[in-house]
Amino acid sequence: MTTLLITGATSGIGKALAEHAAQKGYDVIACGRNEEALNELARHENITSCQFDVSSLDDTKNALKDIQFDIAVLNAGTCEYVDIDQFESDMFRRVFEPNFFGVVNCVDAFIHNLKAGKTLVIVDSMARLLPFTRSQAYGASKAALHYFTKSLEVDLHDRGVKVQAVSPGFVETPLTEKNDFDMPMKITAQEAAESMLKGIESDKRTIFFPRMFGYILRFMNVLPSGLQKRLSLSMRNDK
Repeated sequence: MTTLLITGATSGIGKALAEHAAQKGYDVIACGRNEEALNELARHENITSCQFDVSSLDDTKNALKDIQFDIAVLNAGTCEYVDIDQFESDMFRRVFEPNFFGVVNCVDAFIHNLKAGKTLVIVDSMARLLPFTRSQAYGASKAALHYFTKSLEVDLHDRGVKVQAVSPGFVETPLTEKNDFDMPMKITAQEAAESMLKGIESDKRTIFFPRMFGYILRFMNVLPSGLQKRLSLSMRNDK
C-alpha cells in the first residue's frame, strides 16, 4: 500500500485529499495542528494522524524523524491580504512562516532520508502567476515556494526523487470563505482533491486546477508586464 503524508490535512484541500486518498486505498498520514480535527480524520479507515506545527523547525523535525512515506504532499498554508494604507510587515512574516518556511522545515526534516522512488508534492497557488491586488504577501510566498520547488526538482533528480508542483485556483475552503471578491471558476475541495490525486498519479511536473482557469492565467502570465498590470487594475475592486 502506498503511504501518502499530507500537511495541512485538518481542513480545506488537505482534508479532502486525505479522505479521498484513503477511499482510493492509500495509507494516509494526516498532519496538522488541530488535535480534534486530526482525531476525527483518524476515525477513517486507512488514516493515521501526526500532530505538529510546520512553522516550528524543532516541532517538525521531532514529528517527522521516524515517519516513513512514499509521497509527501506539503500543503499547509494560510492567506492574509495587504491593506496598502495600513502596511504591516509582520503580516508578511505570518504568511511566509507556514506557506514557505513550513515547507522548508518539512524538507529539512526528511531530506536525508529521501531516496529513489519517493515523491515530493508541493502546493503553491496560481496567485503566483499575476500581480493580483492586495496579494503582495500571499502571492510572494507562493512565487517563492514555486521557485523552491522547481530548484529542488533539479537537485533531487540524481537521487531519483520526483518533485511535483501543484498550483490551485479558487477552491471552497475556510480560507476562501473570508474573501470579499469574485472568485471565478471556483471549485469544491472535493473536486480539488480529485484533480490533485489524479495529477500526482499521472506524474505531471506541475498540476493546475481548475484546468480552464489554469490555461487562462498561464496565458496572462506570458503577456507583456504592462498589459498584466492593466488587467490586474481592471480586476481591482475599488470602493
